[in-house]
Amino acid sequence: MIEVSGLSKKYGHFEALKSISFRVEKGTVFGFIGRNGAGKTTTMNILTGLLKFDKGKVLIKGKELSKSRRSLSKIIGYLPESPSFYDYMNSYEYLNFIGGIIGYNKNLKKTTGELLEKVKLTKHGKRRIGVYSRGMKQRLALAVAFMNSPEILFLDEPASALDPGGRKEMLELIEDLKDEKITIFLSTHILNDAEKVCDRICIIDEGRILLTEQLSRLYKTHIQPILDIEFEDNPEDFITPIKKLDWVENIKIERHTASIYVKDIDTARREILKEISKLDTGIISYRIRKSTLEDIFMRMVGKNELI
Repeated sequence: MIEVSGLSKKYGHFEALKSISFRVEKGTVFGFIGRNGAGKTTTMNILTGLLKFDKGKVLIKGKELSKSRRSLSKIIGYLPESPSFYDYMNSYEYLNFIGGIIGYNKNLKKTTGELLEKVKLTKHGKRRIGVYSRGMKQRLALAVAFMNSPEILFLDEPASALDPGGRKEMLELIEDLKDEKITIFLSTHILNDAEKVCDRICIIDEGRILLTEQLSRLYKTHIQPILDIEFEDNPEDFITPIKKLDWVENIKIERHTASIYVKDIDTARREILKEISKLDTGIISYRIRKSTLEDIFMRMVGKNELI
């Protein structure tokens, strides 16, 4: 559906994309994840035809994007990270307005009603957009993205600024779209969201692709045992001897808990209690767990920083 090869983009002397390549299969939810500034929005703006690139090739449905921007725009829907509206309009008025701009030729009134039902805004459709919550505005923007019945839907951080309720609603909408076999390109830095809805994961950092893999296979190939140890005091000041052990790959500290990423779980089981007993502090709890997508992401990004 989407094939990207050797894609590069510079802003002056800054290289935002460094010859990236990946493939998005038809009907899948493709999670494009990375930290802020990693190159996600630049990539998305290129793929949606809003930004030109310097080198490489982009094929969408077998057509070169650089030669077929206008025709390909008809099969693409785009939800930007911060959509803008005319706040004095209501949803019905706004969708009719957008439909007129893009030259929508079908029954616009019927389509507007169907779109608002799809994004669960029907009962709020006649309220002014200016009084909508952030989540309601994101759902309205999703309805706009659906106006041309797209085959490919680009979502740029669709839930990043939403409260827990709004995030849940947005993720449920994305889940519902899977049944319609729409190809979804989801850009996000919220790893828990990607873990819930994506079929395939692509990690980008500092303009480089670090990994592209099916989510199910990713867990099998990158699972790493982790020891979570909660101390009575913040472990920052006394954890250094543990970091130097051969079987320890990395340690992540959050408040009083140290998450120890290990290379050899058998050695870790034998040695960890002996090692932490040498530390001059009390231990509240200790457990072994498997990697999550966030753990895998942090490992990949950490390795990239050392390059």
